[in-house]
Amino acid sequence: MSGSVGLARVLEPAGVLPQAAWRLDASPEIGPDEVRIRVQRLNLDAASYRQLAQKHAGDGAAIRAEVLAIVGDRGKMHNPVTGSGGMLIGVVEEVGPESPLPVKPGDRVATLVSLTLTPLRITDGLRDWDGLGEQVPADGTAILFGRSIVGVLPDDMAPELALAVYDVCGAPALVDRVVRQYSAPTVLVLGGAGKSGSLSLAAAKRAGAHTTAIVVSEAERNALQRTGLADHIAVADARNPVAVAEAAGEVDITVVCVDVPGCEHGAILATAPGGTVIFFSMATSFSAAALGAEGLAADVTMLVGNGYVPGHAAFAVDLVRTVPAVRALFEARVAGD
Repeated sequence: MSGSVGLARVLEPAGVLPQAAWRLDASPEIGPDEVRIRVQRLNLDAASYRQLAQKHAGDGAAIRAEVLAIVGDRGKMHNPVTGSGGMLIGVVEEVGPESPLPVKPGDRVATLVSLTLTPLRITDGLRDWDGLGEQVPADGTAILFGRSIVGVLPDDMAPELALAVYDVCGAPALVDRVVRQYSAPTVLVLGGAGKSGSLSLAAAKRAGAHTTAIVVSEAERNALQRTGLADHIAVADARNPVAVAEAAGEVDITVVCVDVPGCEHGAILATAPGGTVIFFSMATSFSAAALGAEGLAADVTMLVGNGYVPGHAAFAVDLVRTVPAVRALFEARVAGD
């Protein structure tokens, strides 16, 4: 067990799993059940990138320097403020003889586990990244463990597009699972114009839900309106509980995909008794969610979207392949990065 979950890579503190560790050993030599990947591109988690961009007032050089410092200090991309990381794509260089992962040298892959637990070395100083977007061209090495998850990149998608889809592929699969437990439910997505939000809307609609989206601006409303993914769209501040509840009415399922803190109470207030709230944002305060539900006497089930549902990657890729509006949103997002 210790090898398969990466305990041997933990430098401090001893005895914790790699995600909880402060520092990992990112050396490129692999153990018998490990896989080494030559890194080509990182995708920073939206909450992490937003925090860095706000801290440095959009100064790309300063953002780049801090990402390098985090990786250098911690042996992984684990933002100490947000607690989040992201994921990466690259090419498999070496596979240990005891690795259970279904990859071979030369495969171009995306890691489907967080950078917060992935041993990572950056060797090019991120010289090709201007610091002004979530996708980061990079050279270096990353290590996967026996219990990691990895996906071979699809042939019919640009690597940048596939990376963006894989980054949030846990969201639509879980939304699909929850929606199918109801009969024709109403679903609210906070942040419906974003990556996880648009995929969640598409999954909910495919599963038979009536969909409502909350977005932050008229520009996002217009972009989302053209897709037909949401039956109703409202512009509101997701951090304002009353505004969210008034815009959404009362729904069966609320999905939080907003990468800013403070959206817990609005999601709870908008959800009907017996309903479900799914938190996919790494900016969520789970103590605020629990105490907020108690304070509002809200009889709701609250789920943490943990990023993994069996078959989640294939499910998300299929949505992008079969729903042109979703693909168009993703391609525009990637082009903007």
